[in-house]
Amino acid sequence: MRVLLLGADGFLGRHVAERLLADPAVQLTALGRSDESDVRFDLSSGAPGVLARYLDAVHPGVLINCAGATRGNARDLTRQNTVAVATVCEAMRRSSVAARLVQVGCASEYGPSPAGSSTGEDAAPRPGGPYGVSKLAATELVLGSGLDAVVLRVFSPVGPGTPTGSPMGRIAEALRRTMQNGDPELKLGGLGVQRDFIDARDVARAVHAASLSAAQGVVNIGSGRAVRLRDMAAALAHVAGYDGMLHELDDPSHGPAQPPYPDGCGSWQQADVRTARDRLGWRPRIGLEESLADVWMEAACRV
Repeated sequence: MRVLLLGADGFLGRHVAERLLADPAVQLTALGRSDESDVRFDLSSGAPGVLARYLDAVHPGVLINCAGATRGNARDLTRQNTVAVATVCEAMRRSSVAARLVQVGCASEYGPSPAGSSTGEDAAPRPGGPYGVSKLAATELVLGSGLDAVVLRVFSPVGPGTPTGSPMGRIAEALRRTMQNGDPELKLGGLGVQRDFIDARDVARAVHAASLSAAQGVVNIGSGRAVRLRDMAAALAHVAGYDGMLHELDDPSHGPAQPPYPDGCGSWQQADVRTARDRLGWRPRIGLEESLADVWMEAACRV
């Protein structure tokens, strides 16, 4: 099976590439903006016709799109997350290749959820910020493209390679500095939110399964269990062997609170993952303790 992977140099893309390379039945080609890509192409500014000609030359059976941006202003997010996907869909329509499209979406497309609820794929999406809006627009383009396509709405990924700009990445970096300085308190804010954390390697397994399946539409990829960010921070401190106190800056007595979890999803998100189980034959395998151990291992190695 020939697979064209877009965004192989990103957090999730690297794990997807590793998963696919381990499958001897897959012939993988990576397309992206970095020098490490097999083919350099900017989805946000490249012409669909150029990409279509490349598809005709490579003739992939599956195209997996992990490309996109998680930070930036509304214009940047629209170009990287929405315009880029419009280019992919148009190129696939123009191409003579009948490839399957696996689009990696995100839970920010749903927006805030009622506390205690599990969000299913039939929930009305109401994104609470420009990132979620840009990803939702991409999903709508894919679903309306007429292509053989599935969108995986990934909840909160963690694990090896977690970006330092993500909430868990920032917590790991704050913990590293705290321990390096010998501080008796780890000072953090925004810990009251609850999110559905899923290991990036389990996400890669889901992408692999989706590429082989006939599933279409939207499929949630998460653990099915919301965890408070405060508990994630405490678990990471335990993994790191830190015995100091966790000082929450959200307490008004400690001054101004830090910005909340910046995904526009409010205080609670939890995935209903039954569709992934039933249509992809997928379940998460990696526990949070292993994920956090890998996050800490990388953070501890930074100078």
